[in-house]
Amino acid sequence: MIKKVEGIVVSEIDYKESSKIINILTKDDGIIGLIATGTKKIKNSLNGVTSKLTYGFFHLSYKENGLSRLIEVDVIDKFKNIRKDISLMSYSVYLLELADKVYKQGSNNEIYDNLIASLKKIDEGYDYKVIANIFELKMLEYLGIKPNFDECVNCGSKVDIVTVSSYRGGYLCKDCLHNEKIVSMKTIKLLRLFHYVDISKISKLDVTDEIKKELSEFIYDYYDRYSGIYLKSREFLENLEKI
Repeated sequence: MIKKVEGIVVSEIDYKESSKIINILTKDDGIIGLIATGTKKIKNSLNGVTSKLTYGFFHLSYKENGLSRLIEVDVIDKFKNIRKDISLMSYSVYLLELADKVYKQGSNNEIYDNLIASLKKIDEGYDYKVIANIFELKMLEYLGIKPNFDECVNCGSKVDIVTVSSYRGGYLCKDCLHNEKIVSMKTIKLLRLFHYVDISKISKLDVTDEIKKELSEFIYDYYDRYSGIYLKSREFLENLEKI
């Protein structure tokens, strides 16, 4: 059966001498594994359109069980700006890998929509670190481990929130604070805003380096504590930041 799907390549591995096996996260059909025959040959029509971040309409000979075969790709967006910058590319590959892992644990079509919206914003020049943090926060809901950003996790109070704790699982008010690290009120507000915001509608991002650091520290620690997800691309990002 010939099928046309909208999707994006989230992973690729070499297959034999000149082919690839790719996985695409699709808008409507989840993750589909494809064999792209002869894609490494210079004159092959699939050369250049089967790498990670390829976003378009994929025409394939579909198999419900087993690998489908890729026929051709109509590219929607090449994300040219992302591909020209190692930092943008590294963060984007991280989002691809995270989306892939999250979808396999909590399949939801909104994962795809959030991924595409995030990549578009990064390509448009929005702060890639902040966009990545927003995407990470949204993925926690699909993993079933969303922090509580609506009230104090201990007493349920919606007033006098003074910090957020990855260990405690969300906001803490002044009466329930023990020895938790205090973060800025800006960080507290942004965590909730970023969790609920529609990424595609973001028109402005103004976040200081200090706030970015607090956001990332909370998010990374929360993932480490509760997600069970290990990503090589995140380790690469951490090493990249040290350079």
